[in-house]
Amino acid sequence: MQPRAEEIPPPRRSRTAHARRRPVNPVEDLVPRRSRVEGLLLGVAAGDAAGWPAGRHRAARLPDWTRRLTRELDTFAELNATTTLPVPIALNQPPEPLRLGPSDDAEWAAFTASAILGAGPDDVRTALARAWHALADEIAAAAARADEIESARIPLRARISVRAGLGNLAAGLRPPATGHDNPHYFDDAACVRAAILAVVHPGDPERAADLAEFDARYTQDGDGVHGARAMAAAVATALGGAPVDACADAALDQLPEGTEIHRNAHRAVGLGRAAAAARPGLTGNAFALVPVLEHEIVDHVYSYGIAAAETVPVALAVATAAAGAVSEAVPTAACLSRVADSAPALAGALTGAIGGADALPDTWRAACRTLAGCALPQFAGTDLVHLAERLTRTSFDSPTMEGTSP
Repeated sequence: MQPRAEEIPPPRRSRTAHARRRPVNPVEDLVPRRSRVEGLLLGVAAGDAAGWPAGRHRAARLPDWTRRLTRELDTFAELNATTTLPVPIALNQPPEPLRLGPSDDAEWAAFTASAILGAGPDDVRTALARAWHALADEIAAAAARADEIESARIPLRARISVRAGLGNLAAGLRPPATGHDNPHYFDDAACVRAAILAVVHPGDPERAADLAEFDARYTQDGDGVHGARAMAAAVATALGGAPVDACADAALDQLPEGTEIHRNAHRAVGLGRAAAAARPGLTGNAFALVPVLEHEIVDHVYSYGIAAAETVPVALAVATAAAGAVSEAVPTAACLSRVADSAPALAGALTGAIGGADALPDTWRAACRTLAGCALPQFAGTDLVHLAERLTRTSFDSPTMEGTSP
């Protein structure tokens, strides 16, 4: 059966006490739209590459035994109380997979971009539904080929929330149940997808947030959905030519009072603005936030550092303190090791859209424009610059492409 956009109920409109933010209409946008979209994609990729987990994700392209040896060396260090810790290794294999480059976040961003580019005569929501069902069908087919579900060779690598959501979809559940009945409903997997979906509604944070919620419901609930709405609103505002403070405000408007992500984001953005005000116009303001965010926002209890209630506030804070500069926001987020799997990519998405492609150093552009296929093998070799060109050429202005039906 062909998936329908109507599977998911319409997003709730009244999110906070803030007035609904109008579409951004800057007096003069000095950065071309193509540059902003390219900056968005390359910012995601650069932030993804800058975080230490990228090396482990990219190591998935090496034989299994290389990762087994790394685990054994880690056990050796623990048992022998040595402080020499192992890193991903190639040994006698070609080391190319371990070179600096993007990993899972950038590939899931490409998945989202590919889905909306494939909308054709359908609306974007239907295209997204079709993409999710196609992945779920792949998982169901892999499970059917295996003797038992535990031995199934799943043809992708994904967050726990995404794997659970796809499993739910393959089992016959539909959103929002796929995201609600999910052990990692609160994580930030939908947030990087949301940043890409902002391209559909540049300058219109509310409509971008609604579209992001539609997509997020496949894998998230609660703060996982709120974080996706916030990132979509922030990036849509940036794509409309607004400065970083307006982008942060657009994100904050999407966060319901009484939630953890609301509390953390307001606190984090306040810290970012205070850091910028203390040393106006100077570099290093974002870096000064690292100890503060580490102690006040980042959790040190849970096994994984991927909660949207932490990573989205961190991304907003470092972008604010950096005055929207990608070359300061991304390395600052990467310094927060607990949230380095996604916070740098989210910060890169926002600041890349603010500053455009030219704000990213050429060395990073060269290292990060091509995907490796370590999470989604079908995107190996994808050129993000070319993908940005296609997104820029595509018009999402017609009613059918906007997906007016929820």
